[in-house]
Amino acid sequence: MNKPIGPYTPVMRAGDLLFVSGQIGIIETVSDSGPVTGTLAEGGFGAQVAQALSNFQAQVEANGATLDQVVKTNVFLTDMGNFAAMNEIYCDAFGDHRPARSCVAVAALPIGALFEMEGVVHLG
Repeated sequence: MNKPIGPYTPVMRAGDLLFVSGQIGIIETVSDSGPVTGTLAEGGFGAQVAQALSNFQAQVEANGATLDQVVKTNVFLTDMGNFAAMNEIYCDAFGDHRPARSCVAVAALPIGALFEMEGVVHLG
C-alpha cells in the first residue's frame, strides 16, 4: 500500500464503520535506493482510475473488509467529460454491488491526478 502524500490517516475506524481517505492513481515504483511513492499510473485517465480503485480496495482489504461492504463513495473528477469512462471502470471494480455515490468536478487534485475516490465501509 502507498504511503499518504499528506498529513492524514488513510483509514479511520469508528465503531462498525471504516472511513477510507481519498485514493488517487499513485503507484509505488522501486529504485535501487528503495520504494518511491508519488508516481501516477501511466496511461492516462483510465489507468489512473483503475489504480486508484486498486489502492482503495487495498485499504479496504487491509482492514478486514471487502468492496461488497462499501456503503458510500465520493468520486472527484477534474473533467466531467470522463464520467462515462469512469463509470465503466468503477462498475468493473464493484461488480453488481452499487454503493451510494456522489460525483463532483473539481479544479485540481493532488500531484496532477485526474481522479480521486474516498468511501465509507460498514463492517457490521
